[in-house]
Amino acid sequence: MLLNVQRIINAPGERIGFQFDLDLSDVDFGGLYPAQEPVVVTGEVRNIAGMLLLSFTAGTTLKSVCDRCLKAFDDPRSVRCEYALAEEVENGDNDDIVVLEDGCVDVGDLARTAFILEMDTKTLCSEDCKGICPGCGVDLNQGSCTCKKQVDPRLAVLAQLLEKDK
Repeated sequence: MLLNVQRIINAPGERIGFQFDLDLSDVDFGGLYPAQEPVVVTGEVRNIAGMLLLSFTAGTTLKSVCDRCLKAFDDPRSVRCEYALAEEVENGDNDDIVVLEDGCVDVGDLARTAFILEMDTKTLCSEDCKGICPGCGVDLNQGSCTCKKQVDPRLAVLAQLLEKDK
């Protein structure tokens, strides 16, 4: 979504509000497409003492699968961003300053990038999720399994030493 901010560039105290839906249903994230609902982007551009400040919030509910127990769950996600807008920049290394093109800023592209970068690489249904037993596949959140504890093969020699002492 291109937003034209030319009318407030030289008008301190003015603002332009916006709201739009962003479709991220095509984003493949680890073999899944978690953003099945539109991402709602709400924000404004304000002229504060001659400086343009873009701020927005992008939020939706992601359809996720827990990486430990493999259960599907809804993951509400919200991202808040702020950028300074400028017509030109002397030093192009600052990622927090967005250069306007013909008095316009692509808020849709900024929101898409910010939302994707804030997505978790590991999704958990809860911080204390115990996962599933690698031996029998029992969900350890529901109860314990009857599998015998396997000795780590890297420590098998040490386990043999302990058995000799008995």
